Amino acid sequence: MAFPRRLADALARLAQRAPGAPRIAPEIAFEELPARTEPLTIPTRHGEIPAVLYSPPGGPSGAGVYLNLHGGGFVMRHPEQDDALCRFVAATAEVSVVNIDYTPAPQLRFPGPVEQAYDAALWAAEPGRPWDGAKIAIGGQSAGGSLAAGASRLALENGGPRVSLQVLMYPALDLTVPARRKRTAGKEAFLARMGPVFDRVYCPEEAQRADRLCSPAGTRDAASLTGIAPALVVTAQRDILREEAVRYAARLEADGALLEHIDLPDVGHGFNLLGNSREAVLPVYERIAQATVGAIG
Repeated sequence: MAFPRRLADALARLAQRAPGAPRIAPEIAFEELPARTEPLTIPTRHGEIPAVLYSPPGGPSGAGVYLNLHGGGFVMRHPEQDDALCRFVAATAEVSVVNIDYTPAPQLRFPGPVEQAYDAALWAAEPGRPWDGAKIAIGGQSAGGSLAAGASRLALENGGPRVSLQVLMYPALDLTVPARRKRTAGKEAFLARMGPVFDRVYCPEEAQRADRLCSPAGTRDAASLTGIAPALVVTAQRDILREEAVRYAARLEADGALLEHIDLPDVGHGFNLLGNSREAVLPVYERIAQATVGAIG
């Protein structure tokens, strides 16, 4: 099904005006962990963007910073949905976490959000920050995983800033394949239905969807990834985006840049936001915290 651009934009604006993200179930909200937060403003080439800094309980103490990019199909603006992950990483890995509220489409289309994510990394690396700007990790979920991969790619191509870890959770990494074609037996339906809207709003020009910052798991991007930040890739077996993330993980491994690929059985897209048990979520968050300590702690 093809969506007229005007209709797709209208749906995207409705999504951005919708009530806040659903409240995370208490058992996976990790509200028992301390969260010392403060608002930030990050300058980018596409204007200033808001963010929230989560400080570790004992202060930065020479550790680095974890930049988080939320999901939402590139069109929904709900950074607060990642509060649980941000507070967990800050408290457990004892690093600063910056939850970035990038500008979604249609206000800013591809490659704008990727460039904002990269500019945020440049900003984080500047001297005088409360963390060690030489130690940067970039992570994201779903659309945010795409932006994290793109920002890491720009850091590689531009020779900095140095990114020590990228965390890609159920990321969208191949927009060259229509969402409806990604659904197979046993996969969830909701992304297959909404994917055409997301893709159309974020990157209206189909030819542009093959760009390496949009579809690094697509067939047209064959450049070497040697030297890119080591990646922790998390996939879910019921997710229609699983196969493209698996392909990208294999590509990273071939170029010596895969830290680990965690493939979760019996869960789907957004497993850590949509009502799964702590038993399903906690091991993943613990592994992210461990990888963060190893990279920037």
